[in-house]
Amino acid sequence: MDPWFSASGIAAAVAAGRTTAEAVVETVLERIAARDPALNAFTAVTCERASAKARALDKAHASGLTPGPLAGVPFAVKNLFDVAGLPTLAGSKINRDRPPASVDATLIQRLEAAGAVLVGALNMGEYAYDFTGENVHDAPSRNPHDTDHMTGGSSGGSGGAVAGGLVPIALGSDTNGSIRVPASFCGTFGLKPTYGRLSRARTFPFVASLDHVGPLARSTRDLTLAYDAMQGYDPEDPACVDRPVQPVLPLLEQGISGLRLAVAGSPHFKRGATPAAMEATDRVAKALSITREVETPEDGRARAAAFIITASEGATLHLDRLRTRPRDFEPAIRDRLISGAMVPGSLVVKAQKYRRWYRDQVLKLFEGVDAIIAPATPFPAPRIGQQTMMLEGAEVPLRPNIGVYTQPISFIGLPVVAAPVPLQPLPIGVQIIAAPWREDVALRIAYALELADVVAAPRPAE
Repeated sequence: MDPWFSASGIAAAVAAGRTTAEAVVETVLERIAARDPALNAFTAVTCERASAKARALDKAHASGLTPGPLAGVPFAVKNLFDVAGLPTLAGSKINRDRPPASVDATLIQRLEAAGAVLVGALNMGEYAYDFTGENVHDAPSRNPHDTDHMTGGSSGGSGGAVAGGLVPIALGSDTNGSIRVPASFCGTFGLKPTYGRLSRARTFPFVASLDHVGPLARSTRDLTLAYDAMQGYDPEDPACVDRPVQPVLPLLEQGISGLRLAVAGSPHFKRGATPAAMEATDRVAKALSITREVETPEDGRARAAAFIITASEGATLHLDRLRTRPRDFEPAIRDRLISGAMVPGSLVVKAQKYRRWYRDQVLKLFEGVDAIIAPATPFPAPRIGQQTMMLEGAEVPLRPNIGVYTQPISFIGLPVVAAPVPLQPLPIGVQIIAAPWREDVALRIAYALELADVVAAPRPAE
């Protein structure tokens, strides 16, 4: 089985008897063993579990049971998802002392119920407070297109594993951009669903009021297959909304005729954009025949408010660990958390009030448009270890400015597909932003762009 096969192709081949789940998993485990030393995407590979699951799937299929929509498809998860038998690291040193999880996260259970096979846990920035994919405890994940460059974070291993052909689907989390940034830097598709759409049960939190979880994949169809399998209410996540499951895969072929589309035209979404980011956005806008711009209001203030809420909630979560084990944090992350602990409560209240106002203003735009196109990152993947960047003629810190375009959107919980534009020498992503609960719109647009060869997950040289 070609390791570059799509998830949909693997599932179809297993269902038709052209291959077996065990053969697929064996190929993928061999691929991980051969390629991951260069990419550092995995922190644990669940070989025995994966092989046993694959054999059970093949046995059930042979007995006449209908395979699931993800039959035999290997996947991996950011290591903040609980995996039975593994400690839930969340990219940290401290969590290595935790007992192994006894139950899988809900989304792992749902993917496996659809026939997918978990093959491991993935590298990430410590406690998800990261945009680069660099981790001092496990070393940085590396970009498959150039291993001297970042994967982006904090779901860096997820981006690297998918882009590097180790797995066709991976799960990540996105608080301020941690699915969309790795998707942009690594050249994959990524979905940050509406806040409350997918269950976060048995995942290690970062900022409860901003945390999302979602898939990364090498095609829109695979992204949609994973998303559909994971939908559904879960009372174990208090933020998960009780809404009917709304499968998107049957809607992909509807196309985009009649959709009202616009480009994000406010100064914020042009600030700091490199020629690559501008070219990617322009290509997508041209392919979609977009002639209209809309201005989202006060995006810079929305980003500032997101910083405040992130710092404060993140610090509150880790306060005991900061008091008892400060030396076991990555120093830069420890310092950000300590700073967050000193944010005045009155400022957090103001940030939350602003959040509601900003959401109301942006939702008004969706009365006249169905989706908005914006860059995902200001630039393609920087080099590992790079500390600064140029922004409007000034040298500024790199890490906090990677998420300049993603933070205002996750701040108000809108669904977004990050779609890769295969520029040279490195890909870069665009965001397709839709109204709440309209993941179908964003995915349909991404699929249409993929059919038109405007967006695609490029295969790196090996």
